[in-house]
Amino acid sequence: MARAKNKRVDDRGGGGRRVAASAVVESVDGGLAELMPDRDRGRAWTLLIDGAPQSHVDLDDPSYLSFEYQRRLGHVIDLVAPPGRPVQVVHLGGGAFTLARYVAATRPRSTQQVVERDAALVQLVRRELPLDPNARIRVRSVDAREGLAKVPDGWADLVIADVFSGARTPAHLTSGEFLTDVRRVVNAGGLYAANLADGPPLAHLRGQIATAAGVFPELALIADPTVLRGKRFGNAVLIASALPLPVLELTRRAASDPHPARVEHGKALRDFTGGATPVTDAAAVASPAPPPSVFR
Repeated sequence: MARAKNKRVDDRGGGGRRVAASAVVESVDGGLAELMPDRDRGRAWTLLIDGAPQSHVDLDDPSYLSFEYQRRLGHVIDLVAPPGRPVQVVHLGGGAFTLARYVAATRPRSTQQVVERDAALVQLVRRELPLDPNARIRVRSVDAREGLAKVPDGWADLVIADVFSGARTPAHLTSGEFLTDVRRVVNAGGLYAANLADGPPLAHLRGQIATAAGVFPELALIADPTVLRGKRFGNAVLIASALPLPVLELTRRAASDPHPARVEHGKALRDFTGGATPVTDAAAVASPAPPPSVFR
């Protein structure tokens, strides 16, 4: 695919009359970034990298979450503390800062750190989809593990991992050593939530659950039932904590979502994991690439 720098593509109606905002196409460190206007929402945009959808942002309503997996992560954000209470959040992976904007909108005065390696992407998003200047959001353009290592012990109420390179989670963000540092950063009652992508036979997903189980005593998984049955490639949100999770409320919210999902925990989750073994740095591999049909 040919790459363009600072290219704007106008959507014009008959006679050259513009009927929608311009798309923005720009090369970033991770590939070709496209910001596509949402025809149904006046100031909303979808970010794609090399054709793969990454984020959706509505500048007029940052509490609106369009993507299924982001809504599921939104449920975790909603339940990490009583409604409206400020929290401290680390985001590994920034995209268009959708979830950081959501936290700022739903939990004012929260303090957030976003670790996004792609500095050119950060510049593009800051320019085209600027953050609220009053939001306490610090963005660091370093590798996720490097950024995590600089966060003080017990600082975070929530750590969210949503890191993809070429539509795959990098290998060094799938290991027990990585999750051990996550647990160091999460406070005693805090949560870890990760966006994972896999398809049949779900070996990567099972391995990630087994890896998290070696670090955190409490786990839950939110996913579409067809993904859990190995019928198609898709996303799953893994949640981990040192303390019992709000499983009943997560289940209620996931079931009432526009695209209902199932929550697995306890024995059912252990059975799903089967004989998978924890992943170490020495043996870690990137998550599987999605089939081309996923983005058609």
